[in-house]
Amino acid sequence: MTQVSRIKLILASSSLRRLHLLAQIGITPDAVVSPDIDESVVQNETPREYVKRMASAKTDAVKQSSKYLLAADTAVVCGNRILPKAESEDAAVYCLSLLSGRRHKVLGSICLLLPNGERRMRLVETTVSFKRLTESEIESYLHSSEWDGKAGGYAIQGRAATFVKHISGSYSNVVGLSLYDVAQLLRGNGYQW
Repeated sequence: MTQVSRIKLILASSSLRRLHLLAQIGITPDAVVSPDIDESVVQNETPREYVKRMASAKTDAVKQSSKYLLAADTAVVCGNRILPKAESEDAAVYCLSLLSGRRHKVLGSICLLLPNGERRMRLVETTVSFKRLTESEIESYLHSSEWDGKAGGYAIQGRAATFVKHISGSYSNVVGLSLYDVAQLLRGNGYQW
């Protein structure tokens, strides 16, 4: 039996969650490269435009020829406002208070740069409804530290799962990467695993 040579897959991400999500569906990137990009929102940029620009910028920052290059970006959006990655307890309280008792969207953009240099993009939208949170629930969640560095101040795959009344769309998108869309994008463009 001859071994089929396979074109390499590079993951342009600094997120361990994305690496673990890919492992769930049997994908192990040949390399993981953390892209160094400015993640500031441009004035008058919509949340959809922002996540698409970020995913695309990550592939551009890591560009390597003759390989598949996968990048993604996720934003938690309340109204038309992109919530920050919570880097402090105050930021986490701000996000959780804003999301309490409301619906919000999680936008995920996936960018795949093909070995021939062509670019493929997908935008995934998931709607999440939170219960009304009490002060003690927020306080308890703060003590868990699960909010640290998370977009919107929460991680649905942890204790914040108890806040979610309803979800419409891809669960893995809320975690950080829509596995269905990644698999379809890779298979549809000739990547074998």
